[in-house]
Amino acid sequence: MVASLSLPRIMRVGRGAADELGDVITGLGLSRPLLVTDGYLAGTGAAEHLSATLKNAGLYPRLFSETVPDPTTDSLIAGLKALHDHEADVVIGFGGGSPMDTAKALALLGLQGGHMRDYKAPRINLGPALPVIAVPTTAGSGSEATQFTVITDSTTDEKMLCQGPAFLPLAAVVDVELTMSMPPRLTADTGIDALTHAVEAYVSRKANSFSDSLALAAIGTIGRNLRRAYTDGGNAQAREAMMLAATQAGIAFSNSSVALVHGMSRPIGAHFHVAHGLSNAMLFPAVTAFSAHGAPDRYADCARALGAATAADSDNAATDKLVDALRSLCRDLKVPTPRDYGIDQNTWTRLTPLMAEQALASGSPANNPVVPTTDQIQDLYSRIYA
Repeated sequence: MVASLSLPRIMRVGRGAADELGDVITGLGLSRPLLVTDGYLAGTGAAEHLSATLKNAGLYPRLFSETVPDPTTDSLIAGLKALHDHEADVVIGFGGGSPMDTAKALALLGLQGGHMRDYKAPRINLGPALPVIAVPTTAGSGSEATQFTVITDSTTDEKMLCQGPAFLPLAAVVDVELTMSMPPRLTADTGIDALTHAVEAYVSRKANSFSDSLALAAIGTIGRNLRRAYTDGGNAQAREAMMLAATQAGIAFSNSSVALVHGMSRPIGAHFHVAHGLSNAMLFPAVTAFSAHGAPDRYADCARALGAATAADSDNAATDKLVDALRSLCRDLKVPTPRDYGIDQNTWTRLTPLMAEQALASGSPANNPVVPTTDQIQDLYSRIYA
């Protein structure tokens, strides 16, 4: 099998990398960036600081800070107006997955028009699109290095996966200093998100040797550092390791795929407004237990990389230890069940058939080692509720 690989053309990784953002843009011959971020980063002054860096480099930025968690089609309307009014020639996604996903969507819609539902999976979007530069502030989504964006349809509440090279950032600027203020809950949720990316990339039916190497490296790094970053947010070494692992995991799944956890996670986020990393965490142990018999050797490799098993363990024993390790990690990081999160059981049960249909329609479950039926997905939703 020939693997089709795509990465950002430019990557600046390391402490202080964000200070070089202006050089990256001028080096590309661009001058009018739309800086897409959220209200939190605008309120802390981080967005204004980055904007000042761009101005000092001789650029003409405009700040758009109206992105929302789990961006919706309605939330793109004001961003598109800002993009056109500014006559932007490049879009910067500054923040977590939501601002970066918003930036990717604006870059494509800004040139092609239409509605995001026109671009959802299984369509592969080749462009054209404005160039995107991604500057992550969380160690989780990996969106700075992926050819995916996820936008919720405001009319139907469907969380739409949109894919293709048109959504791949031209440049990624990865600076650990931007993650040092992440609170424990966000550290946990984004960290488990990155771990899910790495494991699913490795066990996916679309896995390849390139994505495998990055996925296993990310799994090992996260296994050694996530708890440290969660319990001690000031641990710069752990933060830096998690930042690199998140980017590695992003590259891995962008060049392989995610699978059933992500397919089931998106409807939870769309209907119950649960953060993406947290909904992944709610599902991760149960879905891994369901899927493991489809690729015990691959899950065993993940267990050994994570430090949950050794070479002396059989594949089946190692896989069992992986499931136990994920349950233990979720306990240590205080991941709530949907019930603990406050989701009404009757509403959960009523929406389960629809969520199962939406999960399958996203295409991600087809990449899983065990491709589930609708009934099996509904059963998994029922199991994780309590």
